[in-house]
Amino acid sequence: MNYPKKVTIGDITVRDGFQHEEQFIPTEAKLWVLEQSILAGFKHLEVTNFGNPKGMPQFKDADVLFKAIRNSKVVKHLIDDVKLTAVTIRERAIEKAIEAKKEGWGPDRILVMVSTSESHHRKNSGISLDEYWKMCEKYIPMAQDAGIKVNGTVSTIWGCPIEGPTKLEKAIEFTQRWFDIGANDVEHADHDGSASPDRVYRYFSMLLDKVDNPHKQIAHFHVTRGWGLANVLAALQAGVTNYESTMGGIGGQPANFVSGVPVSGTGSYYYKDASAVGLVQTEDMIVMMDEMGIDTQLDIDKVLEVGKMVERIVGRKLRSETLLNGRIPKTLTGR
Repeated sequence: MNYPKKVTIGDITVRDGFQHEEQFIPTEAKLWVLEQSILAGFKHLEVTNFGNPKGMPQFKDADVLFKAIRNSKVVKHLIDDVKLTAVTIRERAIEKAIEAKKEGWGPDRILVMVSTSESHHRKNSGISLDEYWKMCEKYIPMAQDAGIKVNGTVSTIWGCPIEGPTKLEKAIEFTQRWFDIGANDVEHADHDGSASPDRVYRYFSMLLDKVDNPHKQIAHFHVTRGWGLANVLAALQAGVTNYESTMGGIGGQPANFVSGVPVSGTGSYYYKDASAVGLVQTEDMIVMMDEMGIDTQLDIDKVLEVGKMVERIVGRKLRSETLLNGRIPKTLTGR
């Protein structure tokens, strides 16, 4: 097997993970997870979504949380080396990020997103793909002038929960378009667990043959059908060195019911059981990589401690097998 010997892991628990929770996660708990993740060695963290909190009340504390992590005494010695990201799907969110950056507490990086499926993209953003590309052509330079890096995400690469099958070639075309209009890196997202390992390997092999900046490509997998770590392995074999994940594998579509209140969110859930979806489990992925001799640049035991606390924060057992069974011993136990 051929795979990289060193990778970069971005943990997106506080944004993508908590956005699917149907109870509001206290701001203090979100801050704790961010702080402890930084202490565990993460250099890339998604903090929040700057979109309208009426549709995503989990992020009604966006400003307070960003200011809190910026002013945290716990990680003040490390924060300058960490890239903090906010999701900014539409214009007002980007404008908010720019203003926050100018005020000294805003994000280092923002995320804008297209889907290769027109139906999914319109449902996610509210406008057509053509309109969205034009918006990004205008706003990416504005964000960068303010000192903010921009991630361009490509979603529904391996399939769409609305339209069904999609073409891998279209995602590669969209990736190049992101770089052409100035994006700093690109996230390649399996939006709903449609990716199978063979097609993951095929896609990233095709992609890395065409781009001259493999270090700027980020793999993002869901585990709706249980293939998350298999897809990570396929991406590793294709040569991918950047990954995103969440503690306990939580996350997914923004919740349409939060703390007893129905909300619009992104509409009806795409899946039959809202509790059975999520992203690749950070804990299991980094332990697997460690066993493979891959340097994750993380304090793995510390990450497992954070994962256990995330289970307590959300109030249930999550899907990480490593939290249940522990790491494989590195020395003889003497039993």
